[in-house]
Amino acid sequence: MTMFDDDTLERRGPRTGRTSRESFPGGKPRGPIIDQEGHEIRPETLEQGFREFHFAFGKDNPFAGNPFGNLTREQRIARLEALAKLLDVAFVLPGTNIRYGIDGLIGLIPVVGDIITTAISLWLVREARALGAPWYITARMLGNVAVDGVVGIVPFAGDAFDVMFRANMRNVRLLRRWLDKQPRI
Repeated sequence: MTMFDDDTLERRGPRTGRTSRESFPGGKPRGPIIDQEGHEIRPETLEQGFREFHFAFGKDNPFAGNPFGNLTREQRIARLEALAKLLDVAFVLPGTNIRYGIDGLIGLIPVVGDIITTAISLWLVREARALGAPWYITARMLGNVAVDGVVGIVPFAGDAFDVMFRANMRNVRLLRRWLDKQPRI
């Protein structure tokens, strides 16, 4: 159906003076309430949902300061390992056995790419510290990130170094070795 500009600009009829914010006659909707899939919603279910819906800020919010919720220690470590694999060894160069990750790809963007990947690597170190890693482990991890970031700034040679050095995998391996030596509580 084609609409012309004249059809969209002319008024269809006199307005009744009622606005869309006014309540329906009798205080109830005139037909069934339908969701996006075409299923009918019972009004009492809808009212119950509005009573239960609320925002929690500050201390009342169980996810305050932690967008991932309350993860267990093992879940957090698994998340760090998955991120390190994505950054360092997610893909294989076709025809070879050379693995690279998003770190090597983003690092191809001069300076900005290396800043982004260094920031993500620093987040991994921060998470390791939050898991209780001692200062000497985090210092080694920071050293790996620093070497990766400084050498990565060099065009092309730094990107090749990023692919071979794999600072994030080294850091997760350091963290995992330290955690394996710790007694289970």
